Amino acid sequence: MNLRIKNCQALLPLGDGFAVEQKDIFISGSRILALGSAPGGFLAEKTIDAADRLVIPGLINCHTHNYMSLFRNSADDVPFDEWLFQRVMPREDRMVPEDAYWGAMLGIMEMLRTGTTCFNDMQMHIHQTAQAAADAGIRAVIGRGLSGTGDDEGGARRLREAEEEIERWKEHPRLTFTIAPHAPYTCGRDYLIQALQTAKKRDLPLHIHLSESAFEVENMKKETGLSPIAYAESLGLLDVPILIAHCVHVDEEDIRLLARPNVSVVTNPASNMKLGNGFAPVPEMLASGVRVCLGTDGAASNNSLNLFHEMGLVTLIHKGNKKNAVAVSAAEAFQMATRKGAEALGLAQEIGSIEVGKKADLAILNLREPQMMPQHDLVAALSYSANGSEVETVLVDGEIVMENRRFPTIDEERVYYEVTRRAE
Repeated sequence: MNLRIKNCQALLPLGDGFAVEQKDIFISGSRILALGSAPGGFLAEKTIDAADRLVIPGLINCHTHNYMSLFRNSADDVPFDEWLFQRVMPREDRMVPEDAYWGAMLGIMEMLRTGTTCFNDMQMHIHQTAQAAADAGIRAVIGRGLSGTGDDEGGARRLREAEEEIERWKEHPRLTFTIAPHAPYTCGRDYLIQALQTAKKRDLPLHIHLSESAFEVENMKKETGLSPIAYAESLGLLDVPILIAHCVHVDEEDIRLLARPNVSVVTNPASNMKLGNGFAPVPEMLASGVRVCLGTDGAASNNSLNLFHEMGLVTLIHKGNKKNAVAVSAAEAFQMATRKGAEALGLAQEIGSIEVGKKADLAILNLREPQMMPQHDLVAALSYSANGSEVETVLVDGEIVMENRRFPTIDEERVYYEVTRRAE
């Protein structure tokens, strides 16, 4: 479809930052065809009048567990170990595949409503999450969460399932995949090496949790003499493209290891605070050249999948924690939620910014909202003023997946019915 977005302000890349310019956006099929003037012969089949609107690149949630939307507000105000081993894992064990589909669909609705057009998911049901993403029209990067020792049938089965589902969905235009070992405390050494070998064989990135809690780091040092980051490096995990969630408890040597071009750290500020794990040293990572992107974690631990919330937190908590008003800027936060996320997922040539030739993954925000007025600095407003409710219309791959906050591809009432029934 040929689509024109007219009269809009567009958030465009400018060096390491951004510029807001009055531009019409012309889309043909899945890609941005032109910015500014209509290309010769272009005939719009649909025109969106975006006066008093801001068009931004779709946000990229680089770490979540989408099916956990079913667990929202069911495991709150408890220590991390109790949250994981006594509250979340037993619920996961009781899930059936259809539960995961409806939990994923609920999470996708929340993400689209708040401007996220791509998410990187670690979960147990690739097929159900892939089907939900395909049905809704969102872009997704999916990894089957892996755990095992390396010589156990359960671990082998999980890795086999991951490869089977990758084969099943690999031709889908909006779906890509990771190999996703959960963490060193749930994956034995041999199993982590098997996951690494699978990632190399399939030319896919790894996705893993490392250094999330002090307890995890202390145990790893007792067992191996190494931090989780150093342990991962010793196995070769940092030699391939890898997304590492959390990295809260890291030291200077860990940060040095993370500052590799193929390594991406996904900071999840709300989840890390809520579970009492602390603050990742994001300013130090940025100063050392570490690629930092942004995630929400799952709704069991956040309890939101709203990246506007995370952008606000990642700027504010580090200013307060470091007593430094320039510790993390609004522009840096928006880079984490867009460009850096695209780089981390190997999709920088396709998404993450509004540029001719890139995929038309866009969110249109209504600026005629009290919290967005007056408009002195719209980049700052995205972190410090916006809350996600401003998002009116969302495009993925040039297709309208939300218009005036309604979903043409999702039966909202059916989702709410299924989620309520299955959660109970």
